[in-house]
Amino acid sequence: MRKLSPPIHLLKAFSTTVRCGSISRAAEALNLTQSAVSKQIQELERWIGVPLFERVRRRLLLTPAGQRYETQIRQLLAQLEASTLELITSGDGGGALNLSTLPTFGAKWLIPRLPRFQHSHPNIALNFVPYVEGYDFRRADLDCSILFGDGHWPGAVAHYLTGREVILIAPPAPSSRPWLRSAQEVSRFTLLQHVTVPHAWQHWCEAHQVDGVNALLGPRLDQFHSLIRAVMAGMGLALVPACLVADDVAQGLVSAPLQDGYTDRMGYWLCYPEARAHLEPLARFRAWLADELSTPGT
Repeated sequence: MRKLSPPIHLLKAFSTTVRCGSISRAAEALNLTQSAVSKQIQELERWIGVPLFERVRRRLLLTPAGQRYETQIRQLLAQLEASTLELITSGDGGGALNLSTLPTFGAKWLIPRLPRFQHSHPNIALNFVPYVEGYDFRRADLDCSILFGDGHWPGAVAHYLTGREVILIAPPAPSSRPWLRSAQEVSRFTLLQHVTVPHAWQHWCEAHQVDGVNALLGPRLDQFHSLIRAVMAGMGLALVPACLVADDVAQGLVSAPLQDGYTDRMGYWLCYPEARAHLEPLARFRAWLADELSTPGT
């Protein structure tokens, strides 16, 4: 009976050529000659008996069959690489966890706490996937993501972590002379906006019964880290999750002149495909996050 599993190096040559857009660039990526890559693609086509490329004026164009095949092959190769990496990095049986986190949450909250996770679970290797790829739960190399939103992402189970408690921050100021003493005084300042939470100031004004403020007016930034830095630089006021800025307030890098904030529906969530829920490293990471968040001050 004919085998239905082509050699891996032929599949790799095919997928890399599609990803790179040409045989010459694929040859560079694979550290092979153009002739070798071309022969491997031709061998794969002979092996399966289906044309994968159309050769038009010295250009390679994917056939419809080739396009379908490459989509599936790419996922299989990614899964193979992820499984191999997990085995290499956790030969002692602890396992590996491929996770993604948003930059500000990672830098301000997660990473400072990770030494405690490593101490408790020294046999689990953490591999970070770029955050821009953390929304695609079909990826073979993504086990879980920490995302910001309302808890609903297609194809994912979501557990709320933190971030709903929002506070107003202002530039540093002496405690005897805060930037503002009442909520109504925000009308005198530039209100910095976060593009993902466009109605934050409107919700804050409603919660504090503030009238006469254009809550949608002000510079828009795309990261909470950028908002915090802008406040440090004196650009205006910002609303940020309290979990991201507690250390900055304690160190006097920013001030929180009005201690009463508000509770938003948006926050940080641990998300993962239901098919990954059984993974032991993920279960341990989820339990560790719960323990960290149950500690006062987090």
